[in-house]
Amino acid sequence: MNLIVTCARNLETETKNEIEKILGEVGDQEPEILNVGMRGILLVKTNIKPSKIIDWVKEKVVEEPWLIRYCLRMIPIQCITETEMSKITENIIKLKDVIQQNDSYRITIEKRNTNMSSTEIIGEIAKMFSNKVSLNQPDWMILIEILGDKTGISILKDNEVFSLDKAKRMSD
Repeated sequence: MNLIVTCARNLETETKNEIEKILGEVGDQEPEILNVGMRGILLVKTNIKPSKIIDWVKEKVVEEPWLIRYCLRMIPIQCITETEMSKITENIIKLKDVIQQNDSYRITIEKRNTNMSSTEIIGEIAKMFSNKVSLNQPDWMILIEILGDKTGISILKDNEVFSLDKAKRMSD
């Protein structure tokens, strides 16, 4: 899986159809779209680079605002691991080199169906970086998406995540 798509609860079917249409337009005729059993969340495996999909969607929202109705957020996932602190830190170590010495960062955690403490996760991850933390305008966002026993991890620029709400505000 390389993309998490969020939608309004109980609109997963409509959202799945919208994702299939979007991915078809971008060039993936056979994406794998999974309903993970959590309302408002779909996992997508596509052979198209998530950044290309997000750029396409952002462009479409400006050109045809009514085209994207159900996909509220699209979050690229760079790796998936078990929801264990050691596995999460192990995978962040593999990704962390994109953050340069003078770059700032923020750790964002979204968790569903887990008892793991956000404070504990942030504390463990922060130990790996000597960089400055910026909560408002970081150069990089370390994103931890916990979905029960699986965790998606990405280190992204803020503009690499698609938010329908933000996109519509920008185009107004």
